[in-house]
Amino acid sequence: MLMRTDPFREFDRLAQQVFGTTTRPVAMPMDAYRAGDDFVIHFDLPGIDPETIDLNVERNVLSVHAERRSPAPEGAELIASERSTGTFSRQLFLGDTLDTERIDASYDSGVLTLRIPVAEQAKPRKIQIAGGRDRKQIGT
Repeated sequence: MLMRTDPFREFDRLAQQVFGTTTRPVAMPMDAYRAGDDFVIHFDLPGIDPETIDLNVERNVLSVHAERRSPAPEGAELIASERSTGTFSRQLFLGDTLDTERIDASYDSGVLTLRIPVAEQAKPRKIQIAGGRDRKQIGT
């Protein structure tokens, strides 16, 4: 059996029971980086049913919503409740340089991974410089 030794956690549990909310912030940690022609984002969402994950992009704003339900049956007496439950959400503002029409999403081992390709017009390109013999003679 687990022992209750942290009075602040007990206060959080009581506040959640009374007010139906948690006093601790519900976090969705993430990492983001560019790898070649893709922008990659990893969100930590352990214990989330993939069916509850909702992704939307509107006007270059990416919204991620997910829900974690309590594994305890209704009416059970909670001895310890340290894992956040409820709805998690996060919004990211995406630049115009990303192709939001081709986002690839996968969920594995509690990590939601998004791959967003860099738009063609934003990729570096080599520009040919004409000079010398390649130029047309004008007015001669």
